[in-house]
Amino acid sequence: MAEILLFHHAQGLTPGVVAFADDLRAAGHTVHTPDFYDGRRFETVEEGVDHARSLGFGAVVDRAAGAADGLPDDLVYAGFSLGVMPAQRLAQTRPGARGAVLIDAAVPAEEFGGWPDGLRAQIHGMDADPWFGDEDRAAAQGLAEIDGVELFLYPGDAHLFADSSLPAHDEVAAALLRQRVLEFLADL
Repeated sequence: MAEILLFHHAQGLTPGVVAFADDLRAAGHTVHTPDFYDGRRFETVEEGVDHARSLGFGAVVDRAAGAADGLPDDLVYAGFSLGVMPAQRLAQTRPGARGAVLIDAAVPAEEFGGWPDGLRAQIHGMDADPWFGDEDRAAAQGLAEIDGVELFLYPGDAHLFADSSLPAHDEVAAALLRQRVLEFLADL
């Protein structure tokens, strides 16, 4: 079983993110869900992004990444949208990472110094999601050229489609994402 550090998206640690973590726990995995917003939640992605911007994106990522302090090295790092930044950074820079699951976002490997040899990952996003736009999609496609990194695009334009507590939730796509993540974790 894997130990996972799962980072929430810009709207905060929503019940849908917790439910996703609970699904992974039900499969026998240990999942940590730090709240780098101190309990604050936002109604829209825009409001959450504005909040992150007011704090400073770098400060938010640093604070979230600090959640790894005191945890074992052999973690799987996962994140939704904004949470992809600390997840991907830790997966690429913290020794011992077992894998990465990036949902609704991706950044070029060069952002964090290059992709580590042998690090496996999954990237999930909707093919017409405006938040998973040209830059994220290009980064995801570039990462998917690396051996062991898979990119899954789902039909639709919803952002945060795997968060069951939000209006953007897509039950069919979210179920397939969950199945793929569980298979990935079982294979690590």
